[in-house]
Amino acid sequence: MPPLSRYMIRMALGHLALGFLIGGLMLAHKAFPYAPWVMRLLPWHIHALFIGWTVQLAFGVAYWIFPRFALERPGDPRGRAGWAWASFGLLNAGVLSAGLAGAAGWGIGLALGAGLEALGVLAFAIHLWPRVRPAILQ
Repeated sequence: MPPLSRYMIRMALGHLALGFLIGGLMLAHKAFPYAPWVMRLLPWHIHALFIGWTVQLAFGVAYWIFPRFALERPGDPRGRAGWAWASFGLLNAGVLSAGLAGAAGWGIGLALGAGLEALGVLAFAIHLWPRVRPAILQ
């Protein structure tokens, strides 16, 4: 498994743990009201689980599994890895900024974080597009 896939999958598991922790805190607050501020973490909960966990796990596995350019590019079998690394950074920066801005009630920051996440998805699509090709039947 390439290093980027390992980093993406490990970070996705970290987002899963964070999302579950925040969700557990919000659920506990509904049962036993102890901290009204905890409900402001809902945007972070959503972004951590939807983008940080689901999308990043799918990207990490896709980077690893999708067909490689073994014959066309022997030195760079996965092609344009810079776009995939940019996607990794943009996704995590977007989840962090959307989570912090959502918790602070700052709508512009939440939109900025969502924009970073969208740019991360676009960067990964640019990376992966040449690797999407029909299977060669023999």
